[in-house]
Amino acid sequence: MRIKMTNIEEKLERLRANENEGDKILDAVREILEKDAQKQTNIQKNLQGNTPVVGNAFDFDLLETDKIYHISQIKKICIDYRLRFLSSKYFKGEIPQEAFSKIKQIEKEHEIEVKGFKIVAPSKLFKLADKDDPLLFAPIGNDYYYLIHKWGNDLHPLRKLLVLPFKNIVNLAVLVFLISCLCTALVPDGLFSKSGSGSEKMVIFFFMFKCIASVVIFYGFALGKNFNPAIWNSKYFNA
Repeated sequence: MRIKMTNIEEKLERLRANENEGDKILDAVREILEKDAQKQTNIQKNLQGNTPVVGNAFDFDLLETDKIYHISQIKKICIDYRLRFLSSKYFKGEIPQEAFSKIKQIEKEHEIEVKGFKIVAPSKLFKLADKDDPLLFAPIGNDYYYLIHKWGNDLHPLRKLLVLPFKNIVNLAVLVFLISCLCTALVPDGLFSKSGSGSEKMVIFFFMFKCIASVVIFYGFALGKNFNPAIWNSKYFNA
């Protein structure tokens, strides 16, 4: 049996062919990464975009119905929990990479470029970074929005109760009344007179109510605070 001789030229040709194939794979990977980086840049621009968008041309057969919300539902939640629903360009916190990945996935599935992003978050998150739970939405049209991603921690379970006084002036007045009653009850009997009559208690109550109401009014005007229904979609700090 005759042993086949090694042809060095053939070996060189095969090696060159294999190396060229590797270059093609490397070029393909580089092209994919460049496209992904460009898509990331485009999404970032859309998140910071100034042009209002009424809706995106989503494929409704691909949307998850449990992530579709009407503006009235978003408004109610914002008012109840003293949150704001604003364009993502006003958001000063950090949007996580998971949100970008979901946007890329949606754009690929629906073959569109998603624009007009909005975020539900506490007012301070539109100025300072925090750890509360922002929600990223994209408009569908006809005042409907699609929830793309939620990140961060959940809101405190007592937040709705804590912000209840800021929902309207009636709630605030009730809070001032209750605090005045408590402060009046803490004043020892006979502190101002020996009799400790009911009329004395009424005078003390009115004094407490006036003082506490004055502080609340001063605080509201000095810091430009307003009730929840007036700020839920306002971009102004002192709305």
